[in-house]
This record gives sequence, structure tokens and C-alpha cells, in this order.
Amino acid sequence: MPARGKHRRTRVSRIARAFVPVGTGGVALALPFVAVSGAHAAQPSGQVTQVAQAAAPQVELVTHKVAKGDTLTKIAKKHGTSGGWQGLYKANRAVIGNNPSMIKPGLTLTVGTKKAAASPAAAKSAAPAAATQAAAKTYSNDLDGWIKEALDIMAQHGIPGSYDGIHRNVMRESSGNPQAINNWDSNAAAGTPSKGLLQTIDPTFSAYHVPGTSTDPFDPVANIVAACNYAADRYGSIDNVNGPY
Repeated sequence: MPARGKHRRTRVSRIARAFVPVGTGGVALALPFVAVSGAHAAQPSGQVTQVAQAAAPQVELVTHKVAKGDTLTKIAKKHGTSGGWQGLYKANRAVIGNNPSMIKPGLTLTVGTKKAAASPAAAKSAAPAAATQAAAKTYSNDLDGWIKEALDIMAQHGIPGSYDGIHRNVMRESSGNPQAINNWDSNAAAGTPSKGLLQTIDPTFSAYHVPGTSTDPFDPVANIVAACNYAADRYGSIDNVNGPY
């Protein structure tokens, strides 16, 4: 992935001008097997925090431990990894190194995502929020659902963008892995690695964060919405982005 120091430059957010500023946040993770909370569209006053925290979908990364004789092509085919071996390598370059043909037995690679089982305590706390949202629109807990949810939030805030434009850029930037992180370019060297589905750095994510979404840059919906807000400010729309941005 090429360096993105220029296109990650923080600007004044189109949305942030109409709302209170949001400070920088997020914790850099290097592709562990962890759960990621999904974002939800803005709710009536007083309900946003409760609903977003209680009803957020959980996502776990699916991993593969490299065995002798494995190749990226074999692993990608076995797990149906989006983008084939190239997508698998891009999402795991920080683990593999600069040579995709040199994968050592014992390495743990991220090969996709799956829905995580909620703990009994989490399920109990989510019950009141779920009842409140009974008539609300629901989304699948995958890339298709994240994009559709992000588009609905973007429509509420006047942020342009299409499903195709978002999907195309997500596949180029992260191969659909919400926990993707770039640990090797100039941004990473400066201490602000690009993160998430659309690879934003923390200052850009914070500047273009949309109220009502998660403040975690690894959150798939929040990352999409913030990145599209940035792309709208800089390029007119995420649809106009066809390369490093």
C-alpha cells in the first residue's frame, strides 16, 4: 500500500461544522482475534448512547494458522477470502512481511470475519434496546450490511456516495477486513497508522466523525461514514475516488 501522508491530511469536517468537535481516539490493533462493535444510525435524543452500546453487532476475525506446504492461494481458496491471495496478503502484510511467497509455518493470518456469540450479560442488557428498536431497520452483520447502514446514515447527513463507490474503495483499501491496519507506510512511521475498512488515520477519522456513530476507527460503519465524509469534502464524493486518497 503506498504512503498516504498527503491524502490523510486533516481538514475541517463538513459535518463537524454543524456539531460539537470530536477529539482523537481509537487504539491501534495489528490484526488480533477480537470483537468489533458496529455503529447505528442516529436515534431520537436520549436514545443514541443506550441503543448503540446495547444493540451493536459483534464481529470476530477468522484466523488460519499456517502449516507446512501452505500458500496464500491455498489458504484464500480454503476460506473463501475476499480478493483472493492478493486480498489475504494485503490484510496480513504486517505479519507476513514484504514477500508474499515466504509464509512461515506457525504464522496466524486473518482470513475473514464471522458473527460473534453474545455473552449472557450482553444479551440481557441488549433486551430493552432491542425492544425499542423492534420496528427499526436492521442490517446484516457483514460488509453488505455495513455499507447499507453507512449509506442510510450518510443520507441523513447529506453525505454523497453510492454502494458501488464504497464497496470498490473498501476492497482496494482493506479487502473488507474491518481490523486492517497499515503498519509500514509514512503515516505509520509518524505514529498514525491507517485503520479499518477505508484506512483512515485517527486525526482524519476524528475530524470527519459523524455524530451518532462509534468513536472507534475500527468500527466498520463509523469508519465508512467518516471516510466518505472526508472524501466528500476533498473529492466531492467517495465515488470519485479510484486510488490512494
